[in-house]
Amino acid sequence: MNDLAGAAHAVHEAALPRRYTAVRAWTDELAAALSDEDQCVQSMPDASPAKWHRAHTTWFFEQFVLTAFARDYQVFDRDFAYLFNSYYEAVGPRHPRPNRGLLTRPSAERVGAFRRHVDAAMLRLLAHPPNEATGLVELGLQHEQQHQELLLTDMLHAFAQNPLAPAVLPDWCEPAGAAGPTRFIDCAGGMVRIGHQDPGFCFDNETPAHSVYLQPYRLASRLVRNGEWAEFIADGGYRTATLWMSDGWACAQANDWSAPLYWREGDDGWRQMGLRGPTPLDPDAPVRHISWYEADAFARWAGARLPTESEWEAASGRGEIHELDSHVWQWTCSAYSPYPGYRPVAGAVGEYNGKFMINQMVLRGGSLATPKNHTRRSYRNFFHPDKRWQFSGVRLARDI
Repeated sequence: MNDLAGAAHAVHEAALPRRYTAVRAWTDELAAALSDEDQCVQSMPDASPAKWHRAHTTWFFEQFVLTAFARDYQVFDRDFAYLFNSYYEAVGPRHPRPNRGLLTRPSAERVGAFRRHVDAAMLRLLAHPPNEATGLVELGLQHEQQHQELLLTDMLHAFAQNPLAPAVLPDWCEPAGAAGPTRFIDCAGGMVRIGHQDPGFCFDNETPAHSVYLQPYRLASRLVRNGEWAEFIADGGYRTATLWMSDGWACAQANDWSAPLYWREGDDGWRQMGLRGPTPLDPDAPVRHISWYEADAFARWAGARLPTESEWEAASGRGEIHELDSHVWQWTCSAYSPYPGYRPVAGAVGEYNGKFMINQMVLRGGSLATPKNHTRRSYRNFFHPDKRWQFSGVRLARDI
């Protein structure tokens, strides 16, 4: 967000209750296919149970909006502040992240009651919202949309550990990829303006807008395909140390990587675990669930490189560049760091982005699990370079 006042202009006051209801309903719809047992599973420390996601996004509205602006609001359960705080040091201690799967109580049913309690209070507040609250509400909705994607990726990781390989969403439809061969599009470079410049919401890490000088470069018209990745595997890509960064090679060896996460090789060829369960690998679909280390090694093998985030953003408005935001988040070679002149928002919500600007790499675009109205050209996602459970993939670049 530019600032909390600026975020207030993202959604007109009259539309805010409708938007609030729609975003919250989508979380409930995503969780509706899950059993109570499903919702308690935490398959690794990086993931969180679906029940926790539902409760944490609700706690955000209670903590930052209702207790500050809703007169006579009654906190649903004071223990929830400890259980469902994520990383906000300024608002108190919290349950350790790796142990979220041990929270068999409160039940999924009680989390649902928590959501209904907060929703009722929020809709009363949004009937006549204080000006100071609307920016926080919009931040909370954007935050919940992030957790909608995390709910899907975390449950996919959990179900992939199950020998039965159940589907998270059996009726999920995969997006169609761009047809035709991959071309490298010439980009002139020069001085370009990077960062959020349009009306509406953005996170603070997308600001301030600033000028960047780019050397001429070429950017791939579409994403790297599964078939291309299979060639990388067959050519010994996971066995050739010279293709890898030292840390990446050590990580790949320690974790016995030999293919993207969720690829399984059988007598009938490769299969891939997805939101609708395991399916035959489509060689022309964009490769996904790869780490930055793998993306960088593949780019070197292909005689190319990863784009910088500025190159990606500068070219993203061109009609020849396809598959920007509906398949995979795209790794860049840019470290996640503040833009020139960046200042985090004051108060606890200032912990949202700024304190994570170290030891992580930027991804751009959006994925098939990202809510459709949640992406924009300036959006900066970020993860550590070894992470693979998100819908992350590769778009190549080359120097001119």
